[in-house]
Amino acid sequence: EEEEEEEEEEEEEEEEEEEEGEEKEEQQQEEEEEEEEEEEEEEEEEEEKEKEEEERKNMEIN
Repeated sequence: EEEEEEEEEEEEEEEEEEEEGEEKEEQQQEEEEEEEEEEEEEEEEEEEKEKEEEERKNMEIN
């Protein structure tokens, strides 16, 4: 009987560990996606700034 209980406990622990691992993976993926989005936003802002600079230069020339 004790052995059965031990086995059950071990199985439960393994399941918990698996779940924790999956949660960590999901969290990591979310963080990576957020980072990518931030980078894209920064790039877009840079492009906007460059366009504005060019427009300003063109206005000065004219």
